[in-house]
Amino acid sequence: MPSAPDIEITTLLAALDNQRQHIREVVRNLADADLQRPALPSGWTSLGLVNHLALDVELFWFRAALAGDQAAIDELATIADAWQVAPGTPAQDILDVYDNQIALANEVIRSTPADVEPKWWPDAFGDWRLASHREILLHVITETACHAGHLDAARELIDGGQWLVLT
Repeated sequence: MPSAPDIEITTLLAALDNQRQHIREVVRNLADADLQRPALPSGWTSLGLVNHLALDVELFWFRAALAGDQAAIDELATIADAWQVAPGTPAQDILDVYDNQIALANEVIRSTPADVEPKWWPDAFGDWRLASHREILLHVITETACHAGHLDAARELIDGGQWLVLT
């Protein structure tokens, strides 16, 4: 049975969960068509961004890199471009993938001490490396928060919706 996470991991996970909730809330109540259309000139869609967070962030950083889970590593090898969602894919399917990847990531997060080194690292990153679970968590919090801001901008362009705007 895994040990209970320490206070540092618990605190960092709470910060990550706040950003994950922000992601969910920004896309909540958007129609599938709105989630699947680009809002910015770069061409990414809100649904593609959520898929990226599910696969390139939650799956990659926690199950593959940190835990070294071979099934997760193999799954990553089958993903050509997580930013692209097949036309006609129901938005709820991608949101469910995101929630599932979060649940699986949380199992790794809660059972891994902060100082543990990643068990797998892709050669594609060259010399760049995160050295510990702590660094991976901080990286993922930052990446998720950054993408939450991207979704804020996209949502406002799509339907004028704003997230926690104080006037």
